[in-house]
Amino acid sequence: MIGYDDDASDEIEVRVAAPADVETDEIPKVFPKEVVIIPIVNSPIFPGMIAPIILGEDKYTPELDAHLSATGYVALNLVKFKENLDEMPPSIEEVRGKDIYTVGVLCKIVKKLKLPDGSVNVLVHGVKRYRAIKFMQEEPLLVTKTEVFDDISESDEELDAYTRSIINQVKKLSEINPYFNEEMKLAMLNSPSPGALADLVAFALSLDVPEAQDFLETLVVKKRFGKLLVYLKREKDVADIQKKISDEVNDKVNKYQKEYFLREQLKVIRQELGMEEDDKARDLKKIKEDLAGRDIPEEAMNAIKEELERLESIPDASPEYNIVRTYLTWMIDLPWDIGTKENMDIERAHKILERDHYGLEKAKRRIMEFLAVRQLRPNYDGTILCLAGPPGVGKTSLGKSIADALGRKFYRFSLGGMRDEAEIKGHRRTYIGAMPGKLLQALKRVKVNNPVIMLDEIDKLGQSFQGDPASALLEVLDPEQNSTFIDNYLDVAFDLSKVLFIATGNYIGSIPEALLDRMEIIELSGYTIEEKVSICRRWVIPKQLKKHGLTNADFQISNDVMKQMISDYAREPGVRVMEQQIAKLCRCAALEKVSRGKKKAKKFAPKPNELEQYLGPIVYQSEKAEKNLPAGVVTGLAWTAYGGAILSIETIALEGKGFRLTGQLGDVMNESATIAYSYVRQLLQGETAEALSKEKKKKGEEGQKQLEEQKRAIENDFLASHEIHLHLPAGATPKDGPSAGITMALAFYSLATGRRIKSSVAMTGELSLTGKVMPVGGIKEKVLAAKRAGIKTILLPYENEKDLKEVPERHRAGIKFYPVKHFDEVLKIALVK
Repeated sequence: MIGYDDDASDEIEVRVAAPADVETDEIPKVFPKEVVIIPIVNSPIFPGMIAPIILGEDKYTPELDAHLSATGYVALNLVKFKENLDEMPPSIEEVRGKDIYTVGVLCKIVKKLKLPDGSVNVLVHGVKRYRAIKFMQEEPLLVTKTEVFDDISESDEELDAYTRSIINQVKKLSEINPYFNEEMKLAMLNSPSPGALADLVAFALSLDVPEAQDFLETLVVKKRFGKLLVYLKREKDVADIQKKISDEVNDKVNKYQKEYFLREQLKVIRQELGMEEDDKARDLKKIKEDLAGRDIPEEAMNAIKEELERLESIPDASPEYNIVRTYLTWMIDLPWDIGTKENMDIERAHKILERDHYGLEKAKRRIMEFLAVRQLRPNYDGTILCLAGPPGVGKTSLGKSIADALGRKFYRFSLGGMRDEAEIKGHRRTYIGAMPGKLLQALKRVKVNNPVIMLDEIDKLGQSFQGDPASALLEVLDPEQNSTFIDNYLDVAFDLSKVLFIATGNYIGSIPEALLDRMEIIELSGYTIEEKVSICRRWVIPKQLKKHGLTNADFQISNDVMKQMISDYAREPGVRVMEQQIAKLCRCAALEKVSRGKKKAKKFAPKPNELEQYLGPIVYQSEKAEKNLPAGVVTGLAWTAYGGAILSIETIALEGKGFRLTGQLGDVMNESATIAYSYVRQLLQGETAEALSKEKKKKGEEGQKQLEEQKRAIENDFLASHEIHLHLPAGATPKDGPSAGITMALAFYSLATGRRIKSSVAMTGELSLTGKVMPVGGIKEKVLAAKRAGIKTILLPYENEKDLKEVPERHRAGIKFYPVKHFDEVLKIALVK
């Protein structure tokens, strides 16, 4: 309907004007000069159309009725288009001339009918286009002077061509557009003029307000036809797309219906022939057979039965059928009640660990303790082990040996780079392609509920908008919670307490604190050169000889050559690079053996001076401590991811004040340098004051002035008028940590006093602002580095003396250790008298 009525619909019931339908007088040639405008919002009307206008009881005022009865005409104008409909005038009374388009349709009133609810149905017949040239009043009615237009039409061949094109386009659209029915076609054929034909087709296209207004303002019929052809082409394209979509949907529906009928017919045929059951019946039978005799927990069994009932009622052609069947398959395949019988033989376990690994005594002892407790209390499952250490020291292979020693199955998956918590806890079944997390997938693969699962690279877990896997692991690695672990896919509790979890990582500092608290850390330090030689002799060489098709008669390498190879090419804490270098030598041996052909092969036995020929330039230069160090240069000890190293700290005095640091130092090391500088400055001032006090007693009051000048001279020399530059060589290597505190302080003191450091002395320790020497880590690696560099004396914190027990006796031999509590002790031991 047209008009502003809060309770009325916005639809228009429009018919083509016809004498048989409505009794109308002949259209006069003279129209009223002033008419009332009824604004319409979104249902345009064109000349020649008949439409009812519903006006509410409050809208059809006596003034409006009087005006309509007096003139017999009314004007319909579209309200100007606005994207924000909230800005539209809410009622006829609030519409002003500025709110409507000036060009509209002048309509003759055919009939007025009062409805039971008090509203009035005004039936109007569109007669002519007109323009509102002057608004005579805007309240309470919108009244305007009118200027009526006739269509501008010239009968020629071009107009006939336009008319035929329009009719042809409408015929094509009539097959798919319900507006172009037989009544519409008949009206088109009986159109009194080309302009009326264009208006009739335009109305059937349901143009939007801007397009309808533009069409209404076009008086030239040819131009109107041109615009109409564009609209018809657009309507045809849209209709084609709709038909294509409809055809595709119908094809799919027909396909599903055809498959459904064929399956039903196939069922009947099989029943008549006594053949085996269909796929659905076979699935149900297999699931029930797999469930028979299983000791599945009550909660899980109830979920299985519930889903099984759903599966029986779902047609096998439904997508939901496969989802439910996959869920039941997972539930049945999981090892709820299947476990491996453990082997608790301590002696056997010890032999396996010794067979597979050299050294690692702390880790082996902890594993033996775990096995002993398991033997005394078989239900003991409350330990989560975390093997922490540098790459290549045998963390992963140690996990395999633990599984072998226990007689359990082993499964490993890497956590490195994992960013989605669904990888741990699974996806919910509402998602397409959902499946359980990695843990339940692992249990399905090993087919037992008590394997050894290794969570490799736990320190490299990622985090993203998809969740935090580390937080998801909190439940898995908590012995108090993992007995009721709920995977999002299963949505029932699964007991993970029987699983032995072993995590591995290189740097425990990057593991979240809450996760670290749930694990027992077993640190694996790097191997010494002697340990690497033994590992190479017992495992690496036999493995590489077999891999390269060689025998002991083809390849031989002495211990001296092996030590030099490790020192020059494989100084990392693990054995991976060492194995790569042995593989290179094996390839060289294989090449020589093949090159000789049938000649008597000569055993490949490289000498120390031939390593560079086979392995390339030396990677690591031998670390040797410098002798006769100048004042301000001190040798320190450092820990790196590749083991221990010696570190030379150099200082010089420049003009200026304060001090500067270079060598790519981290924040902690910068703070250590600041503390060392402040402490040494305070220490030197105290020594100067003490010396002056002694001189004062000897010389009396007369020498006081001279002593004060000497004090100022000493202070101005190094602490006030000089800038101290401290540098740690190898500037491209990042360095951080507090363990160089006493080393930097000694360098400052040596530079300020001009006293040199004893030769073959190295040290490590954190310094406090009061001169206390604090404990540090990595003592074993630092001692090994000092041994390689020829250091004879090592100063270390007093509280680290206990850590020397971890260093083998053969590596401590020839080195004198001085545990110190205060920096004063460092000065007494390290400085040349």
